[in-house]
Amino acid sequence: MNFRHLGRSGLIVSRLAYGNWLTRSSSRSEETELACVRAALDAGITTFDTADVYAGSQAEESLGRALKGERREGLEILTKVFAPTGPGRNDMGLSRKHIRESIDNSLRRLGMDHVDVYQAHRFDPSTPLEETMAALADVVHAGKAHYIGVSEWTAEQIRRGHALAGELRIPFISNQPQYSALWRVPEVEVMPLCEELGMGQIVWSPLAQGVLTGKYLPGGQWPEGSRATDSNDGSEVLAPWLTDEVLHRVQRLHPIAADLGLTLAQLSLAWVLQHPNVSAAVIGASRPEQITDNAKAAGVTLDAEVLSAIDAVLDPVVSRDPAATTDSSPTDPAWRVG
Repeated sequence: MNFRHLGRSGLIVSRLAYGNWLTRSSSRSEETELACVRAALDAGITTFDTADVYAGSQAEESLGRALKGERREGLEILTKVFAPTGPGRNDMGLSRKHIRESIDNSLRRLGMDHVDVYQAHRFDPSTPLEETMAALADVVHAGKAHYIGVSEWTAEQIRRGHALAGELRIPFISNQPQYSALWRVPEVEVMPLCEELGMGQIVWSPLAQGVLTGKYLPGGQWPEGSRATDSNDGSEVLAPWLTDEVLHRVQRLHPIAADLGLTLAQLSLAWVLQHPNVSAAVIGASRPEQITDNAKAAGVTLDAEVLSAIDAVLDPVVSRDPAATTDSSPTDPAWRVG
């Protein structure tokens, strides 16, 4: 496993981070989670990403149990706040009330006294940014988080938040956007700004919800038990990629991967890690073997010729519009938990 500083901060993270959004979904057992966490640790992964809302708040509990007994100082734990975690009007968003209650609940579920990075899961337009950043500063000053990050904020939101963090003297060091060889939206505005500000990216969906593994073939016959066939497994996020045009082009990447002795998943992860502003890529799994195989991408370097070949294949189906950066409100029904 390779490691890198998270932005220009002193925090060092593993190039691949383990994320349990899907691994600990409602359709999967805690035994699977435990096996995948063990595989991640065995592969040298030390960075673990979760959120208070995943699996109806069970994901944090499962991760905490799976990591029990590990040396806490040797791990980097990231969690998030924003999405609804209960039925009340204040059980969502980035108000002072929700942030201060949510960090305590997350720490209780994780069985830890602090997290390394506490992330605002989305921007909250219904709460003054000054209130949000002051509440996050309280979390840091109380020793409940070492650093602050965000996920899917626009460039302008990040710039405003970073300025306030500077005034409050708290380390605002990371952004967590969707990023893959098919989804390059952050390259246009977010990544250049973050490089300027000294913030690193911890990207999610580096395999485009599994499409960049090559397992989805044109024609609409999806593998049994795959994410595309499981409504509890993020299939609505995957759907836009399941077009014949996209899938045909993804299949054309196989020879490029084979020439390098890589699987298509390893090639796709290595592609993401080539970007200088990407500190880590979050991977999940339905089986521990996937973690073991994908971890081999961490030390791969792709030369300019290979990167150009990948661009030539995928360019017509790549998404780059910065307006596609998620900017949902806490009142969005998609954030509600059943």
